[in-house]
Amino acid sequence: MNKKTHFVDWGSVDYKEAWERQEKIFAETLVIKQNNRTNNTEVPTPNYLIFTEHPHVYTLGKSGHEEYLLLDEAGLKEKDAKFYKINRGGDITYHGPGQIVGYPILDLDNFFTDIHLYLRTLEEAIILTLSDYGIIAGRYEGYTGVWLDADNEKARKICALGVRASRWVTMHGFAFNVNADLNYFGHIIPCGIDDKDVTSMERELGRKLDLEEVKMKLKNHIADLMKMELY
Repeated sequence: MNKKTHFVDWGSVDYKEAWERQEKIFAETLVIKQNNRTNNTEVPTPNYLIFTEHPHVYTLGKSGHEEYLLLDEAGLKEKDAKFYKINRGGDITYHGPGQIVGYPILDLDNFFTDIHLYLRTLEEAIILTLSDYGIIAGRYEGYTGVWLDADNEKARKICALGVRASRWVTMHGFAFNVNADLNYFGHIIPCGIDDKDVTSMERELGRKLDLEEVKMKLKNHIADLMKMELY
């Protein structure tokens, strides 16, 4: 199993461009897997851990509800935001500056073949990163993502997850609110949950965070939990 994982930070990239880049890597990996099966070969499949940021954008998962977007075309233009229907799981969410958006494109045959465990592992990496800053986080039963005060009426979400997988190859990933403008969440019903708040590290700590520092900590936690060999 090839646990070598190429880490790359794309910086700020338009959502559609990032989606197309993901699809290309995803498709190439599937071709390698299919050729290995057809030809009885063992060409290693690549693994990628990609971090990026997006200009303001709302994305709707394949099982999502478009009515959860509370802006029309004029409203999107006024907010300088875009909207895309995409092929991940989950409902509607927001991406924007000040978030760490993570796209692990992994062949889980190189790690473990369990999507549930994969999602919980990504959540755990976020939870550990928050703990590094003194923020206690956890899970909300019945929902994906990472939450604060999930056991009481103050429950608020700090990281959303939505993935796609085919033949154990993953794409899409998570959106972690570090210094994000939370006002943009007011224009959607995030993930279809209308009675829970959304938060960020900046809101919780009362100060802006060094995004590069948070990325470094998060990258290392993901690598440790997945037993990746980053390069």
